Amino acid sequence: MSQALNLFDDMPEKPKPEKKTVIPANSSAPLIPSMPEKSGQEYGASSIRVLEGLEPVRMRPGMYIGGTDEKALHHLFAEVLDNSMDEAVAGHANFIEVSLDTEGYLTVTDNGRGIPVELHPQVPGKSTLEVIMTKLHAGGKFDGDAYETSGGLHGVGVSVVNALSDFVEVEVARNKRLYRQRFSRGIPQGPLEELGDVHNRRGTRTRFHPDPQIFGAHAKFDPGRIFRMSRSKAYLFGGVEIRWSCDPSLVEGTETPEKAVFHFPGGLKDYLAAQIGKEFTVTRDIFAGKTERSGHGSVEWAVTWHGGDMLLHSYCNTIPTTDGGTHEAGFRIALTKGLKAYADLTGNKRAANITTDDVMISAAGMLSVFIREPEFVGQTKDRLATVEAQRIVENVIRDPFDHYLADNPNEADKLLEWVIERSDERMRRRKEKEVNRKSAVRKLRLPGKLADCSQNSAAGAELFIVEGDSAGGTAKQARNRANQAILPLRGKILNVASAGREKMGANQQISDLIQALGCGTKTKYRDEDLRYERIVIMTDADVDGAHIASLLITFFYQEMSELVRKGHLFLAVPPLYRITQGAKTLYARDDAHRVLLMETEFKGGKKVEIGRFKGLGEMSTQQLKETTMDPASRTLLRVDIDEIDFEGTREAVDGLMGTKPEARFRFIQERAVFADNLDI
Repeated sequence: MSQALNLFDDMPEKPKPEKKTVIPANSSAPLIPSMPEKSGQEYGASSIRVLEGLEPVRMRPGMYIGGTDEKALHHLFAEVLDNSMDEAVAGHANFIEVSLDTEGYLTVTDNGRGIPVELHPQVPGKSTLEVIMTKLHAGGKFDGDAYETSGGLHGVGVSVVNALSDFVEVEVARNKRLYRQRFSRGIPQGPLEELGDVHNRRGTRTRFHPDPQIFGAHAKFDPGRIFRMSRSKAYLFGGVEIRWSCDPSLVEGTETPEKAVFHFPGGLKDYLAAQIGKEFTVTRDIFAGKTERSGHGSVEWAVTWHGGDMLLHSYCNTIPTTDGGTHEAGFRIALTKGLKAYADLTGNKRAANITTDDVMISAAGMLSVFIREPEFVGQTKDRLATVEAQRIVENVIRDPFDHYLADNPNEADKLLEWVIERSDERMRRRKEKEVNRKSAVRKLRLPGKLADCSQNSAAGAELFIVEGDSAGGTAKQARNRANQAILPLRGKILNVASAGREKMGANQQISDLIQALGCGTKTKYRDEDLRYERIVIMTDADVDGAHIASLLITFFYQEMSELVRKGHLFLAVPPLYRITQGAKTLYARDDAHRVLLMETEFKGGKKVEIGRFKGLGEMSTQQLKETTMDPASRTLLRVDIDEIDFEGTREAVDGLMGTKPEARFRFIQERAVFADNLDI
């Protein structure tokens, strides 16, 4: 089974065959035979460690913020900002200030009620502020008394930020008095200080700096990303004004302003209009609305239909739910039922076969719900699991959508015809899918030929896109013919981000790849037609290989983004070095991994031989199989799209792969500090 691992994890070793114990049916031997104890590995009471305070967070940060990468780093900001947003949504704050300085310190200030500072009744001798900052599962959002709805649920968020920061300073203006306390890596650096009287100020100010021991010495906040995250929060609640500022040197030469004020009374309708810009839309107006009530059960939405891929972003209590959930399900059902009801009303029988996928495949929408005590999947809250949310959203949207269609018959007819066309195309593609794999190979005429697998179903099938005919030949011999197909590519494929549709349509390699996958592109993409469960990009472990992989990833992002979102795209991790000492042979992915293996695995006086692979084609069949293709011993990296900062993802792809060299130069300048061991 393939694994989605971090690039810097150790390469998994090939598992050894299991030793089986056979017990006769009439034997009186115990079902579980006793195992011999190994010396030096005693297991007793002293083996059990009890983690105190915030130790679990520092030991396993991935359980709380999803990792230690750039996305996880910016999740710290999201946790602090969400607390201020909860105050605003509850009606106790109307502005939030976000500021980033040159030393990487981020400050979030609100004019809410301020964190309580009096001694906590359950923790003698400690202020409530210190309890909230230093203890997991301490917060004011458990019983619904302080907040009717909130993004925070577990009392974990801000204490996690405290644990993973080398500096945190919290100032609280409450009851006309100013208080302050400082922390480092979750530990108070002194008691709560009372700084004296303060006038015309209330609320909480949190200033923090991420810990380089956790995130690395070069980790720093991206001003553009912080800017976009702040702006998106303002769209989600029209009653708050968010003020952004940063040092001018941090945004010099970029499109991110050093100062900005976000306030969007139009809410999600404004947000969606800004996202789609001047794109073609099927209907003239955006279908948007929100409930009159606030708090639990309130819903806001905006949706239109365009010529691009589905664009649906949902939120619960202002928290981005990148993996969707029950509220999205209610949204889809309401729109589908509404269109079908309109078709029945107008006597359009062609709409009988339309499905939710037909309705949503070209939809561009935003959805925000507020639920009391919502249930999420995981601490990072990527997916909403509250069953009630589906019913709430469906009931709220259904009637307004019926009225929208009835009041705009010309627009409704255009939309219905558009969806019926998507349905007809889906049915047509299902019939075309009858073409078997042999005819697909015969039609493709690929360079080096598509070496397809023998199984007919997509489940478990893998397509390896291989760099070069030489490597393709080796891969064909190393593969499992039952479920692994090989598609060699000659040279670098077309950069689809800078090529026009006409040029892309005339490119043979692109056309062959699309036909081999069988699932269509953009709005014509159908996941059920994809002929392989995994698409694996397998290129050399050098600069040229990375460039080819980048071009292919750009192709899939631009033309088949749903394929990426559904977890079908992977990168193979072939080794760069072969290290041998006597009968022992291990493989290293890169220079850092080679040094690690030399220090840990190859000790002693015997001679160590190190060979560097120039490419996949230089490997023997057995080497390629056991290091890169065999599910039992390979490492695969799954390619994901960052749905939280979706604007930043699009800008990065356009900047790096688009037609503007100045955008590429700027991207390289901004990230040059992270580059080590350049292979030029």
